[in-house]
Formats: sequence, structure tokens, C-alpha cells
Amino acid sequence: MTRRSGHCLCGAVRFTATNWGSFGVCHCEQCRRWAGSALFAVDVAEGDLDVQGAEHIRSFRSSDWATRSFCGTCGSVLWYRYDKGVDGAGAYEVCLGLLDDANGFALKREIFADEKPDSWALDGQHDRLTRSECLAMFGSQSDGA
Repeated sequence: MTRRSGHCLCGAVRFTATNWGSFGVCHCEQCRRWAGSALFAVDVAEGDLDVQGAEHIRSFRSSDWATRSFCGTCGSVLWYRYDKGVDGAGAYEVCLGLLDDANGFALKREIFADEKPDSWALDGQHDRLTRSECLAMFGSQSDGA
């Protein structure tokens, strides 16, 4: 995949990456409350995201196995990290809306699909995992995502 860049609303946090992974959507309650809707995000491996303005990033440990980061200046949601309880570790789930060019990604999966409000639906053929399937996949029975 080609090099892509992105930034928060105010531009204090900027990032670039060349190796972008799959595009997915999370419908868990925490993502909906944090992002104001489902979380639309693209995987980026731990060492593949180059971040500028890191001093503006604030992170919140939302469960014993994940953190959520946002811009401390403008409040933009930045990424989710499945870090297994190690701050600053794990792959990134970068919010699709932050990319300067978000075209060309194909939706691969919806997670916590059984928690999706009935007011929206995403078309197409892709994986739709339930809460219990997600918790089994992540190896946790924690309520937080």
C-alpha cells in the first residue's frame, strides 16, 4: 500500500505510515461512546507509524488490555491500541477519518457486531464477529474493549 499521512483536527498530532493493514469497524459500547459512533479504523503495526507532535497525545487505559489515544489540544480521537496491559505497546487502530486520503480501503470486518445499534448497517460481504467471539479472540473476558 502507498504511503499515507493524516492528522488531528488542529494539526498538533501528525502521522505517516507505509504499511497499512486491514480496515475494520468496532461497535462496542466503549468505542461508540469514545468516537461518538462506531470506530472506523485501519491497522498499522507497532513499528510502522511515524508520529509527530507526540507531546500532544493523551492516552486513556480503557481496559486491562487496551488504551485509547486522543489529541490533548483539540480532542480528536486518534487510535486504539490492543496493548495487552503494556502502555505504549501494540499495533495501532488508526481512525480512518484522520487520513488525508482514506480512499481504497475495503471493509474486512465488523467486531462486536451484535452490539451495533439498529439505526445503521454496513453493506457488503465481510466478517461480522459477536462480542463473545471477539472476547475469545482477544483472550479476555473483560467487559472493556
